[in-house]
Amino acid sequence: MSDDERVTKPFKFVTGKIPGSGRLLTVSTAGVDARFPNTNQTKHCWQNYVDYHKCVLAKGEDFAPCRQFWLAYRSLCPSGWYTRWDEQREAGSFPARLE
Repeated sequence: MSDDERVTKPFKFVTGKIPGSGRLLTVSTAGVDARFPNTNQTKHCWQNYVDYHKCVLAKGEDFAPCRQFWLAYRSLCPSGWYTRWDEQREAGSFPARLE
């Protein structure tokens, strides 16, 4: 193996059309929230999950602004977390009040 093969190449992230599919790839994540200025986004994840479910209970799933919370928590939270929180909500043992 030559030295050229061992060198780590810079990562280049490209958005645009996916080759061969004709579809446009758009990558997005949650926007900046001044309440969470630090790099650890765990609380930001949790708060968006709770806010989404409070919004849905208050306004219904068809209320468009609730989708912002959904997009944020789905972007910030590991899937194992919100899957477990969904199970806790269904079992009535979720630690936050959603009313």
